Amino acid sequence: MKASTVEMNTRPVVVQKKKFKFKFSTLLAHVGLIIASAIMVFPFLWTISSSLKDISQIFIVPPEFIPKPFVWSNYPASLQAMPFGLAYWNSFYITILVVGFQLFTGSMAAYAFAKIRFRGSNLLFMFFLATMMIPKQVTMIPTFMIMDSIGWLDTHLPLIVPGALFNAFAVFLLRQFIMGIPNELEEAAVMDGANPLRIYWSVILPLVKPALAAVGIFIFMGSWNNFLEPLIYLTTPELFTVPLLLNYFKGLYVTDWALMMAGSTISIIPVLLIYIIAQKQIIEGVALTGIKG
Repeated sequence: MKASTVEMNTRPVVVQKKKFKFKFSTLLAHVGLIIASAIMVFPFLWTISSSLKDISQIFIVPPEFIPKPFVWSNYPASLQAMPFGLAYWNSFYITILVVGFQLFTGSMAAYAFAKIRFRGSNLLFMFFLATMMIPKQVTMIPTFMIMDSIGWLDTHLPLIVPGALFNAFAVFLLRQFIMGIPNELEEAAVMDGANPLRIYWSVILPLVKPALAAVGIFIFMGSWNNFLEPLIYLTTPELFTVPLLLNYFKGLYVTDWALMMAGSTISIIPVLLIYIIAQKQIIEGVALTGIKG
């Protein structure tokens, strides 16, 4: 028998390496983002640094970023100097009520503007958005007079009721998200005999959870950090919120900046925790609100 030879294809495999193309515009964009990020983060880092310093070290020239030594006692001292426990509870329950009611009323209004067609809906929505362009300072005095006439001054109601009933920004974001939901889902629900309220509750709300998370964080931050309205409406220390209570570290002649920075750092913790927990939903919700509409 003749020995059979097996010819194998031994062609060399050419692996083409992707050449990295340097783009000056990309480098410039990254440098700009790094600088902008550093500028935004620096005040927060400086607050933490100042909260761990003695008051005599805060305004040293040239400034020292790292405390020498670390004064950890500023944190318990700030909590003991002011009734922070009560202020935290006031801020917490006011914020939770405002967030819950605004998400409910805002999502209902957004569903109506996005999916329910009625005469003048677009014009009404334009007027609705126009309220975002009115500065709060313009309506401050009329709102104060209304709250005074109904006896709500020095209570938490002026901080809860107006904000819980109306938020044009929340309606706008949620409407943009809802407009991206296919109409076929709503039509299928109608074929099954669902009314608009049932469609809103069983079809729309489960699909807008990312947008609700994003809007909820924005509302939470705005309500938690609200300083102007509590300053206008509240006079009893037991009703103060955290931002208003921090202002009382400022004395007539001396301000205890170390304790104020420690209290400010403590007040930031709830917002940071919620943002870290819901970061994915926030990014997804903001990204998807611009798909349609």
